[in-house]
Formats: sequence, C-alpha cells, structure tokens
Amino acid sequence: MPEKSATQLVPAKNPPAIAEYHAHVYYDPAMSRDRAERLRQRVAAEFPQAKLGRWHDELVGPHPQSMYQIAFPNGMLAMFVPWLMLNRDGLTVLLHPETGDNYADHSAHAAWFGAVLPLRLEVFKKA
Repeated sequence: MPEKSATQLVPAKNPPAIAEYHAHVYYDPAMSRDRAERLRQRVAAEFPQAKLGRWHDELVGPHPQSMYQIAFPNGMLAMFVPWLMLNRDGLTVLLHPETGDNYADHSAHAAWFGAVLPLRLEVFKKA
C-alpha cells in the first residue's frame, strides 16, 4: 500500500459559487465622510449596476469603523476593482466575495485597499 504524502492537496474552491462581491468603504464621520460621499456618487454614476448600501455611522456587524457597502455582480469584478483601487481617494476598502460563509469571506477570502482594519469576526460563527 502506498504511503500518504505529508502534503496532500486540499480540493480547490469553486469560484463560480461566488454569488456577488461586497466592497465596504470605511470613513470617519467627522473627517472623511465628504470623500466617502464623492466616491459613492462616482460609483453610482459610473457603475449603475452596483447596489449602494446604507450609511452606517454607528458600528455594525464585524466592522470597526463607519462604513457603507457596495454590492456588485461577478461580471463587474474585472472593471470595478481596478477602478476602485485607483479612485478610493485614500479611503480604506475591504473587498470580499459572497460565498455563504461570512467568517471566511471577511477574513481568509478578503482583500484590503489601504489600511487593514481589525474586524470583529466574533460576530460570525466560525464555519
């Protein structure tokens, strides 16, 4: 019987299983809300298929700072993400897929533009 390798491959995840993506735009209500508003207006004008979430000046979910969410379909990824990288006006953005596993989506599957903020992941049950 062949010996098992110490480094066996883990099955690859299926990218088509991603329903959509979320970009969380973080801001300080007193210092950078105006920049967040300008970015929001530009997203609405240039990417009408994106869904803009509510303003959250108070902390919500795992987010350690005021923010709003931009939800967008898979088909926008290649165009929207580079645009957002270049046009975020110094704001911190968390980008993550929607796979149905909130904990992994906000941690292992997340990408940050700007500062990496410490999320309050305890609000999710680890899958």
